[in-house]
Amino acid sequence: MLSMIAAAGLALSTVTAPAATSWNPPNDSIVIDIVTVNGSGCPLGTAAVAVSADNKAFTVTYSDYLAQVGVGASPTDFRKNCQLNLRVHVPHGFTYAIAQADYRGFAHLARGAKGTQRANYYFQGMAPTAHVDHNYNGPYSDNWQATDVTDIAQLVYKPCGEERNFNVNTELRVSAGTSDPTKTTSFMTMDSTDGSIKTTYHFAWKKCDS
Repeated sequence: MLSMIAAAGLALSTVTAPAATSWNPPNDSIVIDIVTVNGSGCPLGTAAVAVSADNKAFTVTYSDYLAQVGVGASPTDFRKNCQLNLRVHVPHGFTYAIAQADYRGFAHLARGAKGTQRANYYFQGMAPTAHVDHNYNGPYSDNWQATDVTDIAQLVYKPCGEERNFNVNTELRVSAGTSDPTKTTSFMTMDSTDGSIKTTYHFAWKKCDS
């Protein structure tokens, strides 16, 4: 599923982007450190970050991100969230924006139940983007995949020469709806067929003025 977040980017468009443009990633490697991890969907030690060899993307891997309602679920399990605060070390003379985010998982929703995956993004000290929701309605029992895409004209870049951490807020939510939670269990995970829980964020690069 594709969902455009151009309107969300407008809220941040007052930030001045670098004048020169380079859509090719830098040759030098980038390093991403997880500064803080908070949320019921990513308990301590259950999230990790890896950067692709071509510097075009990074992947967040989770090992315990599950929202559920119904038989066997606690009252607070219907919503799980995770906020990642990341420090991205980029080569000198470059800055970046997040052009696309790919999410995938598995959902089992009883007839009448509903699942939602939600995300927003922002640099430290800047206003968050609007939430982007992807909804799934039961009956549903299959893998799911969702993509948030930002129009090139609305990309929000980290200001050149400033140290600002990048924040990612994600959420899974499951509601029983018209299903009977005393007889069924509905759940949604950021999970894939190989059992890993992965989210990929794609970079857009620009050169800063020298």
